Amino acid sequence: MDLVEVAPEARPPVVKMMDYGKYKYEAARAAREARKKQHTIQVKEVKFRPGIEEHDYEFKTRHARRFLEEGNKVKLTMMFRGRQVTHPELGLEVLSRVTEGLEDIAKVEQHPSFEGRQMSMVLAPLKVK
Repeated sequence: MDLVEVAPEARPPVVKMMDYGKYKYEAARAAREARKKQHTIQVKEVKFRPGIEEHDYEFKTRHARRFLEEGNKVKLTMMFRGRQVTHPELGLEVLSRVTEGLEDIAKVEQHPSFEGRQMSMVLAPLKVK
């Protein structure tokens, strides 16, 4: 048995009689169990184009929905090629359409921002599993 100081700031200091080796072992075991059960949030990316067809749009939106339901964040990337970059409003329209379609399970974490020939935004799930 060891004499372990529990609250050193208290006046007088509080001590406890315990088997310190057993206490350290149980604390490490509890931490290991907690690490097993935690879910790391990843950022999954879904890429779109301004002139995306309806089937492709639905397919990619379904993937984004699945990622959000798993508890991951989703980065929506709008890629522009050639002269498409002169009409960013078309890409913004597609991204806002996706956001409206997923608003029941996601919230906008980062609004659309333009970087080079890409516009991107990040959606986060409303409740993490």
